Amino acid sequence: MKRRHSLTLLAALAGSALAGSALAADPWPTRPIRVIVPYPAGGVVDVQTRALTIRLATELNQPIVVESRAGANANIAAEFVAKAPADGYTFMVSAPFLINNPMLETGLRWAPKDFVPVARFALSPSYFLVPASSPAKTVREYVALAKEAKEPLQYGDGGTGSTQSMSIEMLKVAAGIKLEAVMYKGAPPIVPDLANGLVSMSVIPSSVAMTALQTGKVKVLAIVSSRRSAQMPNVPTIAEAGYPEMTVMSWYGLHAPAGTPPDIIKKLQDAMAAATSTQEVKDRLAAAGGEEAFLNQADFIRFIATDTQSWDKVQRAIRK
Repeated sequence: MKRRHSLTLLAALAGSALAGSALAADPWPTRPIRVIVPYPAGGVVDVQTRALTIRLATELNQPIVVESRAGANANIAAEFVAKAPADGYTFMVSAPFLINNPMLETGLRWAPKDFVPVARFALSPSYFLVPASSPAKTVREYVALAKEAKEPLQYGDGGTGSTQSMSIEMLKVAAGIKLEAVMYKGAPPIVPDLANGLVSMSVIPSSVAMTALQTGKVKVLAIVSSRRSAQMPNVPTIAEAGYPEMTVMSWYGLHAPAGTPPDIIKKLQDAMAAATSTQEVKDRLAAAGGEEAFLNQADFIRFIATDTQSWDKVQRAIRK
């Protein structure tokens, strides 16, 4: 009887310990979540991220703080998130810089292996813009101006490794022209100089481009995408303009620090799926110049692998 009583007591204590352990393990999330944007506040990445996180906060029942850590071609944000605790409370907005920067730069204090993909949420086109005062009415006319210029024409570059920057690099190769980059911290600061004719052209992300075009001080020569925009159906694609090599499309997703528990990744992925399926998020992304393009973690991983191969081909073409 004593032995039976002891076994019963041990079982009860074990069950109590397990229950206590379960209660001690807080269900995620229990506090605000930070989403780090590698580009300036007010830019296309920041705007489209907020289009998602407003609804995502509702899905997760916790506030989401969107924090811009711009600079060094997105490397400041990447390094910060790579070193953040893998506890599910810090995430990074990912974009093609995650692929291009390691191909272009040495001495990075982060690597793609420092992150784990969560999901993709949006795609966004870019536009080939010139000052309204520019004599060029087409991309071919701009190329002709560049070839005739005694000194290389200057263009606004929002960040080495961005899709917009790489698109211009491909134009140089495809058209056989020399252009000189003027570096900026993201796309928004380019617009005033472009409007005043201080730079001859730039490839600008959609949300920034739309605002710039409303001023009437810049004009669009092409959409640097594989299809025309519903917002500006009369603007030709860059392929129609004669330079299909320039075709790019920006994508945006969320990545977590490596080591983040899989159950947290799964819960966030599912919340992103629910958020992006709502009409309010689709409308906000469209208003910001993008489009909803959700991919779950498995599909996002496959997409990144394919995109890496594509950008590797671009890099090799540029280096020739």
